[in-house]
Amino acid sequence: MNVTLEQAERLLKGSQTFSQLGFSMMLTRHRTLYAKNPSPSTVQTCASEINVFLEKFKALMGQDYSVISKM
Repeated sequence: MNVTLEQAERLLKGSQTFSQLGFSMMLTRHRTLYAKNPSPSTVQTCASEINVFLEKFKALMGQDYSVISKM
C-alpha cells in the first residue's frame, strides 16, 4: 500500500488514533510539522515517511492498516 498525497494530508489534518504506538508517535510528529508548515513539500515528506513506515511494519499495523487504506 502506498499512501497518496491526498491520503497523507487527510491523516495530517485528522484526529484519528491508531493502536500501533510507533505509527501514532510518527503521525503526531508529522501533524506538528504540518501545523507549522502546511506546504506541499511538507505533505510530500510526510507521505514518503508514512509509506516507508507502512512498508516496513505492515505486518504489525493490523486493523490500523485497513483504516489507513480506506482513507
